[in-house]
Amino acid sequence: MMKYGISELSIVPIRAESSDKAEMVNQVLFGEHFKILESRAKWSKIRLAHDKYEGWICNKQWSEIDKSTFEELERNDPTLTNELLDVIISETHQPIPLGSTLPFFKNNECWINKNKYSFKGEITKGIKEKYNIKENVMLYLNTPYLWGGRTPFGIDCSGFTQMIYRLNGKEIPRDANQQSEIGTTLSFIEESKEGDLAFFDNSEGKIIHVGIILENNFIIHASGKVRIDRLDQQGIFNSKKRKHTHKLRLIKSIL
Repeated sequence: MMKYGISELSIVPIRAESSDKAEMVNQVLFGEHFKILESRAKWSKIRLAHDKYEGWICNKQWSEIDKSTFEELERNDPTLTNELLDVIISETHQPIPLGSTLPFFKNNECWINKNKYSFKGEITKGIKEKYNIKENVMLYLNTPYLWGGRTPFGIDCSGFTQMIYRLNGKEIPRDANQQSEIGTTLSFIEESKEGDLAFFDNSEGKIIHVGIILENNFIIHASGKVRIDRLDQQGIFNSKKRKHTHKLRLIKSIL
């Protein structure tokens, strides 16, 4: 019988294999729910509900929910936190990062099973206009690069673009190559608008990087840290290094 789970911790690593030493490929943030695909003594393989990403999490780091709760969460548009760092209060204070989910949020309270959490911070819910993206991206500026990361304390390039779109009410896939397969392809940078995605490939033609286009031919992306660089038809130009660091492959309009 299928089991279902949810995170009551701020950040839970998703690993490629069922081991603490395995590569972290993604993260579960507070309030995100998922299906349990396989259970072992210490580990469970999960599939995140919002983007269908799969991986292994430690059994000490998630709470079980029933099928009806999972299905109700699936029907509801998620309520997300909208500040760099917030605090929820239950029996104790708990920090949660930007983009955390507040299940069944109403009157400054959210619920996970019978646990009530009080929250009085800024929230966001539903589809936003594309111009709202700039406000969100600046919250992540200078965030250190972290493979598999999705928070202002460490994030990778596709985790960054996914979280920005999630905060604006649009769910997109987790990885850059998956993100490049959705939306409308634009022929030139001049056709793009602030908030569109630019994708970059390697010498083998594989999509390996993604960033968010800003106005006046700038791009914000996670490379070493979340940074702003110039964008032209060749790709990303790093003015400090005085060279192009990423080769442009295509531009997509999604929102």
